[in-house]
Amino acid sequence: MGLEGGCSCAALRYELTASPLIVHACHCRDCQRITGSAFVINIWIEKEFVRTKGAIPQSFLLEEGGGRNHEVFFCGKCGTYVWSRYHRAPGEALFVRAGTLDQPDAVKPDVHIFTRSKVPWLELPRGVLAFESMYKIEEVWSAESKERLRRMQA
Repeated sequence: MGLEGGCSCAALRYELTASPLIVHACHCRDCQRITGSAFVINIWIEKEFVRTKGAIPQSFLLEEGGGRNHEVFFCGKCGTYVWSRYHRAPGEALFVRAGTLDQPDAVKPDVHIFTRSKVPWLELPRGVLAFESMYKIEEVWSAESKERLRRMQA
């Protein structure tokens, strides 16, 4: 895929070397809080396809709304959140913040999740795939992404 991105101070850089498994627009309260925004765009991709350059991301554990932990990665110099690792997500995957891409418009959400906590003033585009909470992977993902997930879990 060749998308590149990084933190605000450019100490931490990364490249995505494959296409995303899927791209989420997440409207959960946890994502709203951690980003300070109405939602976050997360690129779900295998960890092996995220190549870092420069500074090593630092991390800490947060307890998510469901009571499970997830790990948040950020630049130790400027504090920009670059991705998360959700322990309940299958396989060794990262959720890269699309807003940290050099060209954030290079991706768009495939699905909107946790819309039950979407801010009321935000109107989703007509016809987008949206769920009040999470969805079933086997019902939403492409055959190619499901096969990559299978290989990642093997």
